[in-house]
Amino acid sequence: MKVIFEKKGPVAYVTINRPEVLNACDFETYTRLTDIWSEFRDDPALRVAIFTGTGERAFCAGSDIKSNYVERRGAEGARVPYPVMLELTKPIIAAINGHANGGGLEQALACDIRVAAEHAQFGLGEVRLGWLPGGGGTQRLPRLIPLGRALEMLYTGKRIDAQDALRLGLVDYVVPMPQLIARCEEIAVEICKSAPLAVQRIKQVALRGLDLPLAEGLKLEQQGYQWLTKTEDATEGARAFAEKRPPNWKGK
Repeated sequence: MKVIFEKKGPVAYVTINRPEVLNACDFETYTRLTDIWSEFRDDPALRVAIFTGTGERAFCAGSDIKSNYVERRGAEGARVPYPVMLELTKPIIAAINGHANGGGLEQALACDIRVAAEHAQFGLGEVRLGWLPGGGGTQRLPRLIPLGRALEMLYTGKRIDAQDALRLGLVDYVVPMPQLIARCEEIAVEICKSAPLAVQRIKQVALRGLDLPLAEGLKLEQQGYQWLTKTEDATEGARAFAEKRPPNWKGK
């Protein structure tokens, strides 16, 4: 099984399971990831996902170059997960357990919160193959870290370590490897205490707003606020607060 998909209550666990090739993705793996993210999107019981790789060496080393391009010389119509990931309104937490290179880093960039093990490394090495990152790397990395450092990584294929990634804002936390999944689960638990529709609308408004002038972003925010005030969960949240009890979210 090249990707493991587990559901534990409201949390989905998505694990790339190809440790023998540092969890690099062949086209079959990319297609399976696309299907999994679509299922995660459509399952109302799932609130948040934790995304990682098998083992302690790699989150994902990117595309499996030998399988995808040397032996098969590319594949017409291959399905990649980035479009589905970038359209999700549910949060994804990346548990980066080692190398996150090329398409692996791009998949991490498509997540909302990134937690890295202390030994993790990050890079976009496509330029050394005569390519450019085609999964959002040229667009998302310069929006996340200082432009000069992003361009250096893109121009040279140079890798950075976890502490450098933390200083630059590429990752949000760095923890010892044995604590990696537990730290992600702590974040997931806190997210699941919040109203599901509010979390989804906040993600939608915040990410869309990044591409808008401030005035337009504020209008989008007000539209989201007005929509949420009409939901059953908003009424339940206010009532639970007044009654000093945990809310019973229904996602309505």
